[in-house]
Amino acid sequence: MITIKDQHFTPDASGVLFWENNKILLVADVHFGKIAHFRKYGSAVPSSAITVNFKKLDEAIKKYNPRKLIFLGDLFHSDYNQEFKLFEHWVKHQNCSILLIKGNHDIVHPSFFKKANLEVLPHLIIGDFYLTHKPEHKPNLFTLCGHLHPGYALSGLGRQKLRLPCFYQTENQMILPAFGTFTGLYLVKSMPNESVYVCTQNEVIKVQ
Repeated sequence: MITIKDQHFTPDASGVLFWENNKILLVADVHFGKIAHFRKYGSAVPSSAITVNFKKLDEAIKKYNPRKLIFLGDLFHSDYNQEFKLFEHWVKHQNCSILLIKGNHDIVHPSFFKKANLEVLPHLIIGDFYLTHKPEHKPNLFTLCGHLHPGYALSGLGRQKLRLPCFYQTENQMILPAFGTFTGLYLVKSMPNESVYVCTQNEVIKVQ
């Protein structure tokens, strides 16, 4: 558990961040539609990969039982495709309220959000926290965001390196890892007074 401004957060190996005090599940950069987009243009991605993000979300919701689910931008990847229909169906079966902080990839027509009964905002302030998509400094507020797809390279013997997604915490913000599959990593290097929490298959580990 991570404590920020007297609030308790649990980072999960799946990439979600659970805000204990408010029972809010935070998810960044799912990029629904990216796999279907790749397949449309001939990439050899199996169709079964489309359901992976939905299964991961279901597991996280079951584990934390949130009151609210907030996507921190780039919920979708590009234009409308079959994954959007799957998302509409998925939303109808959720018991928690769902909100999207709009990201730069969320370019689908606003009518889709309305049809999916999805609340959409450019940003959101909850207490001392500023929820947005891109990293942004706000005086007196702590930013929770995504966008960068942060990752960290662990070095081992024999010049071995393992690249893992991570939660990247600086003095005034926490950047969540990309939740979606096939999203890539932007490698970060922690500085003094910063923290990196890498996501392994089963747990989150703070890098010393």
